[in-house]
Amino acid sequence: MIQIDEIQRRLLKEVADLHQIPEGAYNIRSNGAALGRASTANIEITPKENASGIDIRIKPGTKNESVHIPVVMTQSGLKELVYNDFYIGEGADVVIVAGCGIDNCGPEDSEHDGIHRFYVGKGAKVKYVEKHYGSGHGKGKRILNPGTEVYMEEDSTMEMEMVQIKGVDDTDRTTTAELAKGARLVVRERLMTHGEQTAISTYMVNLNGEGSSADVVSRSVARDSSYQKFDAKLVGNAACSGHTECDSIIMDKGRILAVPGLEANDVDAALVHEAAIGKIAGDQIIKLMTLGLTEHEAEEQIINGFLK
Repeated sequence: MIQIDEIQRRLLKEVADLHQIPEGAYNIRSNGAALGRASTANIEITPKENASGIDIRIKPGTKNESVHIPVVMTQSGLKELVYNDFYIGEGADVVIVAGCGIDNCGPEDSEHDGIHRFYVGKGAKVKYVEKHYGSGHGKGKRILNPGTEVYMEEDSTMEMEMVQIKGVDDTDRTTTAELAKGARLVVRERLMTHGEQTAISTYMVNLNGEGSSADVVSRSVARDSSYQKFDAKLVGNAACSGHTECDSIIMDKGRILAVPGLEANDVDAALVHEAAIGKIAGDQIIKLMTLGLTEHEAEEQIINGFLK
């Protein structure tokens, strides 16, 4: 039986919506070591032999199953680099839930860097959820640097939900994707920074196959003196369609940089970028205040709705 303390339980709830050990396949990592692991008949999880991390192999045709691979850290000063590779078989339809929560109450920085590589088979469908969360009152930082590589075969679909709302001091997220014929990638990023936090999100999507498509959308809020950078590039190498969008609210002394990148290498590549950065409209706040909210409550209501 896996023993989980209250801090670990809280972190698992924040990053993976887990109130108990999940059914099905899972790998729970805590402070640099495996806390628990289970495979199923269709999903096999094995530790890597020559590196820190795991291999997840999902059999072709697997339907309505999930994989949970959350990471929690409560040890101040711990730094780790983990490699996780996912092999999703042809025609599978699965949900993968990752994420990392760091509770740092000490003086030293704690850092988790995770490299996730997805090999999505022909006609397979994957929903991938990655949430990041930080807590603790120590002077040490909570640092998360995820790297995601996606390789999509013909007619495959991947939906990615990338969420970071609270407590992470520094993050540098890099996502690359290679799409074959008819492949479809959808990314929804939600991000909020505060204090002196820094968040950098970089996306590079190569639309290599005819009929491939990508839709990358980021919604973010920068508060206090925090800084964000959203750098998204779509490369159309065939008759394809692509859309990127950055929609951001800036508050206090926050700073946001949006860097669009569109490269068309085929006459039938249709690529679009949209970006909007601005403060909360005064009339929105006034309208909510007439309903009995304070100015602060009105701001929070607007932000919660914006990031929902």
